Amino acid sequence: TDMRRRLRLRGDASLTLLLGAALALLLYAQRDGSAPTSSAPQEPGRVARRPTLRPRMFQVPDVPDAGAAPPAYEEDTPAPPTPPGPFDFRGYLRAKDQRRFPLLINQPHKCRGDGARGGRPDLLIAVKSVAADFERRQAVRQTWGSEGRVQGALVRRVFLLGVPRGPGTEGADAEGAAMPAHWRALLHAESRAYADILLWAFDDTFFNLTLKEIHFLAWASAFCPDVHFVFKGDADVFVHIGNLLEFLAPRDPAQDLLAGDVILQARPIRVRSSKYYIPEAVYGLPVYPAYAGGGGFVLSGATLRRLSSACKQVELFPIDDVFLGMCLQRLRLTPEPHPAFRTFGISQPSAAPHLHTFDPCFYRELVVVHGLSAADIWLMWRLLHGPYGPVCAHPQPVVAGSFQWDS
Repeated sequence: TDMRRRLRLRGDASLTLLLGAALALLLYAQRDGSAPTSSAPQEPGRVARRPTLRPRMFQVPDVPDAGAAPPAYEEDTPAPPTPPGPFDFRGYLRAKDQRRFPLLINQPHKCRGDGARGGRPDLLIAVKSVAADFERRQAVRQTWGSEGRVQGALVRRVFLLGVPRGPGTEGADAEGAAMPAHWRALLHAESRAYADILLWAFDDTFFNLTLKEIHFLAWASAFCPDVHFVFKGDADVFVHIGNLLEFLAPRDPAQDLLAGDVILQARPIRVRSSKYYIPEAVYGLPVYPAYAGGGGFVLSGATLRRLSSACKQVELFPIDDVFLGMCLQRLRLTPEPHPAFRTFGISQPSAAPHLHTFDPCFYRELVVVHGLSAADIWLMWRLLHGPYGPVCAHPQPVVAGSFQWDS
């Protein structure tokens, strides 16, 4: 009898274990089936982007709570190029009117050209960078940011840097900047080697990217007054320069143009723990003006000069792409949306989750893709510009219309 009872208990335990395992598998399958098909984790409240010729509008999510707020700036912005760290708003408000800093490394001859066309560049590439990001700068120099003639257009390049801080920082030098001695030596050596470094005497922090914006606009207006077009972006973007030049070919550089990934109705973040936290004392309106994602956008020489003047009259704001939207608003200019500017990367198509988005046939259709490593930038450039090139459905890039996942 005892033996029979032990066998029955053992059988009950085994059955319970089997049922528990089956239930766990069922729950896992249901969770897996409802998971997003994007290659990157979907952030809460973020609406999946679809190719469109219209600016991206933040809308109320389709959820039972009709009073839910639309996605805010933090959830619809890629990671910044510079780690933000804690932000002292009291200090910011005290120093917000300090907007003129010395230029420590200049490239005064950058836009004098090669003499073939009177020295006027057709395209100036300006890349936001930090001192420690030499690897990314090299990737840009060797790939999409190389200088010279591209499809007959004269291309020039500069990198925009502030002063790095850290151990070994010396006292302020003759220009008023304090910088670690090794960084000073390395950046001056890099400038002598490549003649593409612009260094200003403000701290290189996330919230000082606005200072890079206004100082670059002033520099370009002074040293590149005749430039036709300017592409400005981050060091972690891939740019198909050929497609960009095709887009610009019919445009008049004397007319206003600022094109990119346009965002409308972005709301300020009011949560103190957020890296994009903006208190109402700094910005009291409920939404930001229309702006182009700072990962990469293009503007005409005429707009460059007008923006440089307008930004001098706009109070500084600690988020650079939103600040530029404020300057555009002052000029009553609307940024132009273009579907080939992907400042949020390439989303995995839900209808074809098996596709790999890191494929030259995707990049061949676009102008800007944000969020690549230095190795990825170099590899994609070689895949697109190798001796054989990618085998794709279209014989030529398609940049004028919406991106087609079934191409």
